[in-house]
This record gives sequence, C-alpha cells and structure tokens, in this order.
Amino acid sequence: MSVKAKKHLGQHFLTDESIAQQIADCMSYSGYKKTLEIGPGMGVLTKYLLEKPTETFVVEIDTESVAYLETHYLNLAKNIISKDFLKYDLKEVFGEEEFAIIGNFPYNISSQIVFKALEMRNQIPEFAGMFQKEVAQRICEKKGSKVYGILSVLTQAFYDAEYLFTVPPTVFNPPPKVDSGVLILKRKENFKLDCNEKMFFQVVKTAFNQRRKTLRNSLKSYAFSDSLKEDSIFDLRPEQLSVDQFVEITQKIAADGI
Repeated sequence: MSVKAKKHLGQHFLTDESIAQQIADCMSYSGYKKTLEIGPGMGVLTKYLLEKPTETFVVEIDTESVAYLETHYLNLAKNIISKDFLKYDLKEVFGEEEFAIIGNFPYNISSQIVFKALEMRNQIPEFAGMFQKEVAQRICEKKGSKVYGILSVLTQAFYDAEYLFTVPPTVFNPPPKVDSGVLILKRKENFKLDCNEKMFFQVVKTAFNQRRKTLRNSLKSYAFSDSLKEDSIFDLRPEQLSVDQFVEITQKIAADGI
C-alpha cells in the first residue's frame, strides 16, 4: 500500500516484530474462544495472534490490505471481515459469544473504537491495543488529573485499565509525529453498575462537557430539587470524582426525580 493511502486511512503500520509480539502476548486468551483484530494492515500483529489458542478474526476496510492478507495468510481467509468496524454489526459474526479485541488502532478513530467496545461490554472480557500515547494515558488515568475525562470514567466503570508501555515513532511506516502507548483492559468481575447505566453515561458526558464548572452548574439541566442542590458532592468538578462517585451522583439524580 502506498504511503499516501496509509495517511488517508489514518493508519501507521508497525514494522517492529518484537513490539508486535509484546502486544499479542499481553492478553490472557483465557475464558473466551475468539479474538478480533481491528485494522491488521499487512499482518505484522496477526501472525502472532494466529499462534494463540483462540480463533483469530480480523476486520479491515482497506481492500489492498485484505488482498494481501488473503494471499499471505491462507488459514485466516475465512475469518477476514472486509468492513468498516464502526459501522458493522459484529453480531453477524459472533452472535452473543464473547470475544477479545486487539489492534494497532488508527489514531483518528481510536476513541470511537473504545466507545463501540463499551457498548458491547457484555461480550468483550479483554481489550488490548496501541493508541496515540495521550489517548492511552487518558483511558487509564485516575481522578484528579487534567486528562481524566469521559473516556477514563466510562472505560474504568466496566474495566480495569493498565497502561503497559510506550512505543516510539521510529518503528512505524509512515512514522507518526507522536509517541504511541499500549494498554490492556480487563473486564471487572462485577461490571454491572448499581445505577441506571444509560443515565450514568449521560451524566458523565454532561459533566465533562463543562469540566471547569462545578457539578451543580454543569448538571443543572437535570433540574435538581432544592434539597439535592445543597449536597456537597455538587461542589466538586468532574475530574475530582471517582467512578463510584459518578455512580452515586447518578443514583441521587434518579431518586430526586421520583
């Protein structure tokens, strides 16, 4: 594939075999039978996934990459999904079965990939991959940081997130202008929230849309009762709240409306 085509796809292809193997080795491949790689390109990571005990599937939108994979990985051919991951209904392939997600994710859609995985959290016990370093750090960041935000809270509500290692630009073609970071998400044993999960998502997003304001102001669209307005938790700004505190706020808002 030409460099121009790669840039068009927002993809930087990993050329370092040892890093590809490290990424492949970071998951347990235990408790599920299938693994989905997003954006395999020319298969630098795929070859190591095919050595693992789970059945490997790949989803790739680029026709040149699909043709290459079909030619060079004959045992993978039946498991190549030539679709746009963000638009494709994965239940057509996996039904209700659990599967892991892994990949060297295109920077321009990496956050959207995480949000789609969160929508399918009932089926995804493990998720690992490479992001732009700042995005990977944001996903794994804890409360109190300026980069702690929507992605951090929503991901950590359901998964234990660990930043694993940093990858320099020099091991990609074409080289990106920033460092990359590899992380792993392992779904919590009890990943059901003790609140209305749809409302939880809304509360978190609404709060961080005005992250410099206190929650009393950023969440005022919920029209609190006078008594709830006085609760001291609403004196805080969103980056000061843990996941559990966001659950608590969601519970309080829901109860206030009853």
